[in-house]
Amino acid sequence: MLTDILIQLLSGVSRGMILFVVASGLTLIFGVLRIANFAHGSFYMMAAFTAYAVTTALGGSDLGFVASLVVAPLVVAAFGLVFEFFLLRRIAKREHLYQLIMTFAATLIISDGIKMIWGGAYRSVGYPPMLSGSLDILGRPFPAYYLLVIILGLVIAAGLSWMIERTRFGRTISAAVVDPEMVGALGINVPRLYTLVFGLGAWLAGVGGALAAPIGSVSLGIDNSIIIESFAVVIIGGSGSIPGALAAALIIGIVQSLGIMVAPRLAIAFIFIALCAVLLLRPQGLLGRRV
Repeated sequence: MLTDILIQLLSGVSRGMILFVVASGLTLIFGVLRIANFAHGSFYMMAAFTAYAVTTALGGSDLGFVASLVVAPLVVAAFGLVFEFFLLRRIAKREHLYQLIMTFAATLIISDGIKMIWGGAYRSVGYPPMLSGSLDILGRPFPAYYLLVIILGLVIAAGLSWMIERTRFGRTISAAVVDPEMVGALGINVPRLYTLVFGLGAWLAGVGGALAAPIGSVSLGIDNSIIIESFAVVIIGGSGSIPGALAAALIIGIVQSLGIMVAPRLAIAFIFIALCAVLLLRPQGLLGRRV
């Protein structure tokens, strides 16, 4: 029984790491641009389909997997940069409702675009051959690919923390999360900052989509669940907080994974129970700032 719980716990950490990678991009965009980007889940879906195309073109080889991890996030980041520069920037000073409508429209356009290119059938991406096996943990198998996801998630978390704390770009992002008007008053090119942050957020969604592609099916609609869970991470962790996003994503991943053992039909409900508890006890999020 304890071994089963340990395996479920590790599976939850793996799921939480993918969620963290995706949600960290969303929390940066939300914290800096103040945009609830509904298209973020569609970026994730776009990356998953791009990863499918790349790995299929290269015959499902290890090279195909590595190439998908590089190409898919870059494609999504490029799309995000163009989307922010040519569309969102034009309505940046209007009411938030315009931005919500714009990002929601993007979800519909991306979904139809994917349907035109790949159709509506379910697609699958196999594990890369070098990670197709499993590890032995106390006599129980644990997919080696899940371990890679955990390691890459930790690397990305460390990289983002280093960027935020050690680089000028990161410190500017932190300042913009706290006081965007002050950042503009200091002579920083705010529109360019917004474009770069949006591109970075889209790239992170792309990494998450490419990593998740071998775990589940690649199909239309996978953006719905990930965007809901990502917003839950932003709220629980605190807007604009990378450590908060990591903590919240792990909580959600573990709660959902263990919840499946206790009450499978209520596994999703456990996420929102945790969300409600945080909102009641700490409305600004676990590591967010009180406004």
